[in-house]
Amino acid sequence: MKALSELKERGKYIIVQVIGETRLVKHLAEIGMIAGKNVTVISLATDSSGMMIYFQGQRLAISNDIAQRIVVRNVDDKSPVKLKSLADLHVKQAGVIRKILGDRALRRRLMDMGLTNNTLIKIKQVAPLGDPIELIVRGYKLSLRKQEAACILLEEVDDEWT
Repeated sequence: MKALSELKERGKYIIVQVIGETRLVKHLAEIGMIAGKNVTVISLATDSSGMMIYFQGQRLAISNDIAQRIVVRNVDDKSPVKLKSLADLHVKQAGVIRKILGDRALRRRLMDMGLTNNTLIKIKQVAPLGDPIELIVRGYKLSLRKQEAACILLEEVDDEWT
């Protein structure tokens, strides 16, 4: 994992964390720059000029100062990442879906609900007895049974946009 400004080659990256003062983090979150999102580096940072990125269908020029605050990792990075079951997360924790297990019908139903690879999800609340779990997925709320949530493996991310 490196800061966006430290990258030496162009390509696709995944945002791992946005660090800095709360105001800046919230401003970047408003434009969608949050953990789990994809960003493509078009031109690298030079001495005085910023860098050019492709983010959510738009080209953006960002300064070196802001690029230093965005921590990314390569999409193709095969470093060992500990996957956690969605059922094991607690309230206000977030993660990026990496794998969906289970039989074909269950996987299909979960994907139809919007639970696909590289999707950021956050636990909103859990019922008093622990079942069901309410999630925030792509801006909407979704409830899942604990048994279904156990079939979803994700990479936990540091979520600062709560």
